[in-house]
Amino acid sequence: MKPLYPEISPYNTFFLKTDSVHEVYVEESGTPDGIPVIFLHGGPCSGTKPHHRCFFNPEKYRIILMDQRGSGLSTPYGLLENNTTQDLINDIEILRTQLKIKKWMLFGGSWGATLSLLYAQQFPEFVSGMILRGVFLAQQNDMDWFMSTGVAHIYPEAWQNLRDVLPKKGDDSILEKLCIAIDSEDELTQRRAAKAWMNWSGQVALADAYQETGGIEHVTEKMLKQVKMELHYARHYYFIKEGQILENCETLNNIPTIIIHGRYDLMCPIAGAKSLHDKLPEAQYIVLPHSGHLASGEEMIDALVASTNNMMSIIQ
Repeated sequence: MKPLYPEISPYNTFFLKTDSVHEVYVEESGTPDGIPVIFLHGGPCSGTKPHHRCFFNPEKYRIILMDQRGSGLSTPYGLLENNTTQDLINDIEILRTQLKIKKWMLFGGSWGATLSLLYAQQFPEFVSGMILRGVFLAQQNDMDWFMSTGVAHIYPEAWQNLRDVLPKKGDDSILEKLCIAIDSEDELTQRRAAKAWMNWSGQVALADAYQETGGIEHVTEKMLKQVKMELHYARHYYFIKEGQILENCETLNNIPTIIIHGRYDLMCPIAGAKSLHDKLPEAQYIVLPHSGHLASGEEMIDALVASTNNMMSIIQ
């Protein structure tokens, strides 16, 4: 089993200026003249972490981490104005131009995989390769699975806990009720909804391991802003058309791609990864029999590190 590479520190950090008040945190580590790779984090709004640098051989890769608008160290934190999928794609391309990179590899998981695919479809000529983990296609069936007819049947108790804090009247969907609660002028209503949402998301993402954490007890202002951003993207259908990613896959056929998905991913069911592979049959498709959604655990880390190592010989 391949472990993560040892911890390293950035050799360069800065804030990317945008066309709005948003300033996007960027860092570079590894080898300045190595293979450029950008790590696109999930969420939206989860931000990058120091260990995200460690999926890549620091002697071979120029490792670029970017906190998307309103996320991580980017400022202002949690700001929803001028924060759409196209804004994020524009930031990625502006960053590539500013760093004078001709082509770079995209490494994204969950929402980061969504963003990778959308960026690559818009700018395929600038993408040398892609490693996609926990594929999320941002389609209605993905939303239904997570907030209606799917994983609620696996964790009915946690699902009921979420429903219990939401408005009881009306025919609105769970998402609409969540948005009503999170937009409420009553702070207690907001925080109850945020807590229930984070507990539900944590349960689905971590499965049995979540029971060991005891769940979210206290909702901070930062947590509340994170939930608001997650719902901001969800309520706008992630600012893309239904089926957009699969419909535009022909633009990706010449990009070396590795798709990695855990068999027990309850956040983003494996059917999405299979649908993407059907559209990209030349992509390497790796199903991990014992893994879930997160980029953790020996099996998942081994597959991701092995893929970054293998991709070096493919795109050099």
